Amino acid sequence: MGREWTRRGLLAGGVSALAGMAWAQAPLVRPQARPAPEPIQPPSGRRPEARVELDALVRAAGMDGKVSVALVDVDDGTLVAAHDAGTMRPPASVAKALTALYALDALGGEHRFATRLLATAPVVDGRIEGDLILAGGGDPTLSTDRLAELAMQLAAAGVREVGAFRVWGGALPEIREISAEQMPHLDYNPSVSGLNLNFNRVWFGWERAGEEYRVRMEALGDDHRPDVTIAQMRVADRSLPVYTYTAAGEADLWTVARGQLGDGGSRWLPVRSPAVYAGQAFLRLANEQGIALPAPRRIAALPEGTVEIARIESAPLSEILREMLLHSTNLTAEVVGLAASRARGLSPATLAESADAMNRWLRGATGAQTRLLDHSGLGSGSRVAASEMALALASRGVMERLRPLLKDIPLTGANGEALPLPPALVRAKTGTLNFVSALAGYARAQAGGDLVFAYFSADLEARAAADADDEIPAGSRDFLQRSRRLQQELLQRWGLLTV
Repeated sequence: MGREWTRRGLLAGGVSALAGMAWAQAPLVRPQARPAPEPIQPPSGRRPEARVELDALVRAAGMDGKVSVALVDVDDGTLVAAHDAGTMRPPASVAKALTALYALDALGGEHRFATRLLATAPVVDGRIEGDLILAGGGDPTLSTDRLAELAMQLAAAGVREVGAFRVWGGALPEIREISAEQMPHLDYNPSVSGLNLNFNRVWFGWERAGEEYRVRMEALGDDHRPDVTIAQMRVADRSLPVYTYTAAGEADLWTVARGQLGDGGSRWLPVRSPAVYAGQAFLRLANEQGIALPAPRRIAALPEGTVEIARIESAPLSEILREMLLHSTNLTAEVVGLAASRARGLSPATLAESADAMNRWLRGATGAQTRLLDHSGLGSGSRVAASEMALALASRGVMERLRPLLKDIPLTGANGEALPLPPALVRAKTGTLNFVSALAGYARAQAGGDLVFAYFSADLEARAAADADDEIPAGSRDFLQRSRRLQQELLQRWGLLTV
C-alpha cells in the first residue's frame, strides 16, 4: 500500500517521499526479497518554494507540457520538487545510466571481454592444418590496433599459414542496426555482434584526383590502417541524396554524391557484417606479420576441441562503462546490456528482448517501472518517467556505484561560460535526440547535501512531423537550446537549497 501511495504522490507532482528501496549489497547480485517500503515522509517546511520555482521556470522557458522533472534528497528519500514527474517520455541516452547498473550487477566491475584465436589443429612447421578462428567475446571496444597485437601473438606462436580462416561472433546475437528510425549512413547506429571492431564503423576517405576522386575504405586505427572490401563506395554524379546504401549479402554497397565531396575529406560509416569486417582487417594485419590467410568465412558455432593460441582482453567493465557514459557510445551500451542478459542465463535474440529483461530487473532491484526498448536509448520508443528514474538513482547503494562513472556537468552562465564558483557539483548522463533532451544524475548542493534529479523533455508532435530524411530538422536546435538552458537554471537553483 505504501508503494502505491508513493507512486501516486509522484504522479501528482506533489512534494512527497520516495519509498526506501533496497539495493543488493555489493557485489550486486540478483535482487533478493526487499523490506517493506519506509513510511512516506511528510513534506518539510523548508522546501515548498522549490516546486513553485520549478513550475515558474518551466513556463518561462516555454516548455510547459513538454518537461518532466523530479528532485529527490538522497539522505532521507524525500521528493523535494516535481513537475509532471509521472509522465513517461523518451530517455534518450540517459538510458545508458540504467544499462550501466544492469551490467555491473550481472558481470561485475572487473569483468573483461576476451578476443581469442583458436585452432582446430596443431601448428606443424608453421602451418595450422585446419581452421584458425577469430573468436569474439563481445568486446565493444576492440580496435584495429588491439587486433594487430593479436596478429603479433599469432606470429610469435610460429604460425605462417593456415588451412582455413573463420570468424565467430556468436557470443552475442548479431543485430544489423540498433534503431530502424535512423538514416543508414549514421555511424552511431551500427550493427551489434559478439565480434565488434572500431565500434562497427568503417573509415571512408576521399581526395580529388583530377576530375575524379580517389576513395578508401579502411579499418582505421592509430598505428594501422588495413583496407577492407566488405564496405565499398562508388562516387555518383548527383548532388542529393548524399549517400545511398544497398546490402549485397555480407557486403555494404555505398554511393556518395559527387556534388557533396569538395576537394577531400573523411567520415565513418556503419558496418552491417561486423564479424567479417573484423576478419578482413585481421587478414591484412596478419599479412604485415608475414602470415598468409585465406578470406575469412563466418561460422555459426565454435567447433569442439579447439586450442587457444592467442588472446587479448578488454579493459575492466567499470572503465568501459565510464567511457560509455562519457562519450555516449551506443554500441557499447547495447553490447554490455546483451552480455548482462546472457550472464543471467537468458538468450535474447533482439535488443527489445534484452531491454525487457533489464526492465524486469530494474523493477525488482529498485522498484522503478521503465519501458525501455533498447540499452542505449537510441530508439525513440523507449519511455521512462522522471519519477521512476529518480527512484532508481536514489535507491540504496546506487549512487556509490554510479556517480563515479558519470561525467561532470559544468554549470554555465548565459553565454555558456563556466561559472567560477558553481553552486553545485553535478555528475550526470545527458540524452539527446531530435526534439528530445534529457539529463539525470546527482548534484551536491552548496550546503553539502546530495540530490538526485531526473529531467526529461520532448516535443513528440514536432518530432513526428519532422522529415525522416532530415538529419537535423528545423526547430530541433532551438528546442535543445531552450531545454539545456532550463536544465542549467534548475541545477543552479537546486544547488542553493538547504538539504
